[in-house]
Order: sequence, then C-alpha cells, then structure tokens
Amino acid sequence: MDILTLSVIGAVVVVALILVGLYFSYYNRIRMYENQIDEAWSQIDVQLKKRFDLVPNLVETVKGYAKHEREIFENVSKARAGLVSGSPQERMEASNMLTSTLRTLFAVAEAYPQLKANEQFKLLQEQLQGIEDKIAYARQYFNTSVLNFNNLITTIPGAWFAGGRSKREFLAIPEGERQVPKVQF
Repeated sequence: MDILTLSVIGAVVVVALILVGLYFSYYNRIRMYENQIDEAWSQIDVQLKKRFDLVPNLVETVKGYAKHEREIFENVSKARAGLVSGSPQERMEASNMLTSTLRTLFAVAEAYPQLKANEQFKLLQEQLQGIEDKIAYARQYFNTSVLNFNNLITTIPGAWFAGGRSKREFLAIPEGERQVPKVQF
C-alpha cells in the first residue's frame, strides 16, 4: 500500500470516529434531557401529592364555619380526585381546577371573620400557598426542560440523531387564568 491509500484510509477512520463520537454525544444529551423532563414531572407530582394531602384538612377546617357552602366542597373533592390518576396533562388540568376551586374557597373564607382568625386555618393557608409556589416553580422547570429537549431534537445536528423522537408538550396555563384580574376600589 502506498502512502496515499494509507492517508485516505486514515482520514476515513478519523471521520468515522468523529461521527460515532458525535452520535453518542447527541444520543446521551437527548437521553439526559428526557430524564430531566421525567424528573421535572416527578417534582410537580410531589407537590401535587402534598397539596392532595393538605386540602382535606383545609376543607374540614372551613366546613365547620361554612356548612352551607356544599358545592364548593364537592368541587374541591372532584378536583382532588383527578390529581391521582391520568396523564400528566389530565393531572395538570385537575390541578388547575383545584386551584380555581381553592380560590373560591378562600373567597368564602373571607366572609367568615372567625375563620380568618383561626390559627389552624391560617397555618393551612400558608402551607397551601407555599405548595402553590413550589408547583409554579416546578412547572417552570418542567417547561424549561421541555424547551431544551425540543430545541435539541429539532435543530441540526441534533435532529439527525433524534431517532424519530417527537417534541414534548409544554404545560399550559388555562385560558381563565391568563386574564388580568379586575381590581376595583
């Protein structure tokens, strides 16, 4: 073999090694982003479970003061039941419904000054607010993870190594929560 043939073979081997290295690099990055999305959903799930466990205590505390507000308690129960099963999107819809119902519950609580002064109610309300904040942060982290994954598999050269993977969906805010609340004096 002459030197030219050896040079061509060497160049082919180097290019092949670069392509194999690039493939494994992108494959691993794609898998890491998929795992990050799964972990982000898990964090949301943890916070939803905390809220799931806290809501009955809150409802029982309010029930003692607002016995005639039956519909609200039924809606809280329905929304709470939806948090434990279904797809992530269905569970987020149930979470959004629960958030909306809890707002109504707190509005009812405003009508009962004794309830607002109740230490147990205050504590539960503070805990729930903390969980709501964590859910909001976890949603943001989830959507950032989805964005990173979607960017990787839809841009070149990542798209070449995506292996038929499709884009993931972001968690969306329900239409009713996008409107600016009216403040009147």
